[in-house]
Amino acid sequence: MGCGGTTLFYPLLITLSVALITYNIIISSNTPLKQGFPSSSSSSSSIIDPVIELPRGGSRIRGSKRRLFHTAVTASDSVYNTWQCRVMYYWFKKIRASSGPGSEMGGFTRILHNGKPDQYMDEIPTFVAQPLPPGTDQGYVVLNRPWAFVQWLQQADIKEDYILMSEPDHLIVKPIPNLAKDGYGAAFPFFYIEPKKYEKVLRKYYPEERGPVTDIDPIGNSPVIVGKEALKKIAPTWMNVSLAMKKDPEADKAFGWVLEMYAYAVSSALHGVSNILHKDFMIQPPWDTGVGDKYIIHYTYGCDYDMKGKLTYGKVGEWRFDKRSYDSTPPPRNLTMPPPGVSQSVVTLVKMVNEATANIPNWGE
Repeated sequence: MGCGGTTLFYPLLITLSVALITYNIIISSNTPLKQGFPSSSSSSSSIIDPVIELPRGGSRIRGSKRRLFHTAVTASDSVYNTWQCRVMYYWFKKIRASSGPGSEMGGFTRILHNGKPDQYMDEIPTFVAQPLPPGTDQGYVVLNRPWAFVQWLQQADIKEDYILMSEPDHLIVKPIPNLAKDGYGAAFPFFYIEPKKYEKVLRKYYPEERGPVTDIDPIGNSPVIVGKEALKKIAPTWMNVSLAMKKDPEADKAFGWVLEMYAYAVSSALHGVSNILHKDFMIQPPWDTGVGDKYIIHYTYGCDYDMKGKLTYGKVGEWRFDKRSYDSTPPPRNLTMPPPGVSQSVVTLVKMVNEATANIPNWGE
């Protein structure tokens, strides 16, 4: 069912949008962000984030109370985002159905941030969010993500107590347990998120009185499982920090396309929410070659091979799968499988895309 009740909340959205954007204008991109942020007493600088193995042998942590989480994905109405969302939702439904009565996988929402319903409202549970005012994202469309989450968290009736923030190019491989616990979030550590390396820039947004820069986890906003009430506090800060960083030439240059990821990591730390870092939360082909016990395949990188199964990254291969090849039209059904010798992760990825497109009605129409 589509749930785009934008008419009822439109005045509220405009008011909130003006307030939040005005707040961003008022604060200087060259001074620490302090107004409206939690007090330093909520800092968790004494907590060390362990990189741990995931729980095995079941759909949830044994002996724990069943704690449902809601999976949320932000997207535009572009062809590129839409076909990925359709494939992702197919696998979400299939994996959740296979996970048994103990599953902690709850509902699913696509947060559509283009401001109007599209033709897939009945296929994918959808909340319609308003985009940022024209020009605010400065061509960095990802800035709509935190603003979309702010609206959804304020307006939607979310039954679950936890949220899994995911992305359109995520494929769920096996049932995901609620990995958040004891006030911690659960997140995947990205090697390219390096708070210590960029301490000088980050101190504008996470001042020294808050604690060591290592309080900022090496994460983005996805995949992250976090308490709903905690995310309601983090999301507005995440939006404001993202906008402030984008206005700050030094931060914009330092962080580039991962700026919004740094903004979430900073905002989570500002609100005292540390994260258990799960290195096995997901894999990213072609660099990760096996699937193993991982939960998510993230197909952000292109996969290029010669016909002997040798990776030719940086050079278009004789065989390739790259989501960017399908920015204006969905991939066809029955993609050609990779040649012998290609890694399990890439083979699994293509098989999953093929199964989804074969079973989703009206694919490519």
